[in-house]
Amino acid sequence: MKVILTEDVKSLGKKGEIVEVSDGYARNFILKKKKGLEANNKNLNDLKLKKANDDKLAQEQYEAAKELGKKLETGKVEMSIKTGEGGKAFGSIASKEIAAEVKEQMGLDVDKKKIQLKEAIKTLGTHNVPIKLHPKVTVDLKVIVNEEA
Repeated sequence: MKVILTEDVKSLGKKGEIVEVSDGYARNFILKKKKGLEANNKNLNDLKLKKANDDKLAQEQYEAAKELGKKLETGKVEMSIKTGEGGKAFGSIASKEIAAEVKEQMGLDVDKKKIQLKEAIKTLGTHNVPIKLHPKVTVDLKVIVNEEA
């Protein structure tokens, strides 16, 4: 019997795949536990429509990420940090602060989890911070760190 999986099933397949299983396995496990649907014409058509819709949504998200990436690459964020004698910085700037400054200075929402800082910024000067907006879109944001007055 052919079934369409509605969730991942170990050693059988991933969600959305059409797999061939024995009738007993399909009736007693896959269909009973709602891990899949019988692969009839209606369900196959629904799957095709859902995949087309998912592809469209993924394309829209990709386009939106590219648009946001262009805005972030052309802009810059200026931040200040307290410093002591000899220009030694007190504290650091983490992705949370960068996300807040991007929202305040540029008016753009960037999730702090998308900011790919290896470690917090602890020095003055200009830093390029990578931001992963989409699996295919990563941009560098210019962060300028100045001495706090």
